[in-house]
Amino acid sequence: MTSQDEEQRWRGRVALVTGASSGIGRSIARALSGLGMRVAVTGRRAERLAALRQELGEDLLPIPCDLREVESIDRVFARIRKDWGGVDVLVNNAGLGHETPLIGGDVDQWREMLEVNVLALCACTSLAVTDMQRRGVEGHVIHVSSMSAHRVPAGSGVYSATKYAVRSLTEGLRQELRELGSPVRVSSVSPGYVETEFHSRYFHSEERAEAAY
Repeated sequence: MTSQDEEQRWRGRVALVTGASSGIGRSIARALSGLGMRVAVTGRRAERLAALRQELGEDLLPIPCDLREVESIDRVFARIRKDWGGVDVLVNNAGLGHETPLIGGDVDQWREMLEVNVLALCACTSLAVTDMQRRGVEGHVIHVSSMSAHRVPAGSGVYSATKYAVRSLTEGLRQELRELGSPVRVSSVSPGYVETEFHSRYFHSEERAEAAY
C-alpha cells in the first residue's frame, strides 16, 4: 500500500485526540485534519479547543472534558456518536506529570497522574474499542507513552510507573484483540523530550524546563 493509498484510507474517518489543547496533542490533531480526517479533540481549556476549531474548520469537533471524571469521558463518546457516528482512531495523548518522589511525595499528585495517565486511558480505550467492534470497523488505538516507560529518571518513579503501565496496557490490549480475532490495531509511541508546556508544569520552572531540552 502506497502512502497515498494510506491517506485515502483514512480520509473522512473519525479520530479522537485527547489532551489536544496544546503540545503534541494539538500537533497530532492538525496532522490528522491535514489527512482529511474528522477530528474530535478534548482538553480542559475550552478556549484553546475553540481556537483550534477556528483554525481547522468544521471537521474539528472540540469537546471540553476533564478526564479525571468518568462521566465526562462518557459524554465525549456520546457526543461523537451523536454527531459523527463513532470513533475510528483513538489517540490517547492526554497525560501529565509531577516531579514528586515516592518517599515523602504528594499523594494528591500521585493520584492525579494515575487518574489521567492510566485510568482515563483505560476508560477511553474500552469505550473506543467497544464502539469499533459494534460498527465492525478496522480501527486503530494509539497510546502516546514516554521514554520514561523505558527508563526511570531520578525523582520520577511514580510518573514513570504510569508510563510503564501504558506499555503493559498496550500489550494487554493487543493480546485481547488477537484473542477476539478483531481487526482493530493498537500501537504505542514513546517520545523523548519535546519542547511543550509539559516540562514547565512538571518542573514548575521555565529555566529547568529549558535546561531539559
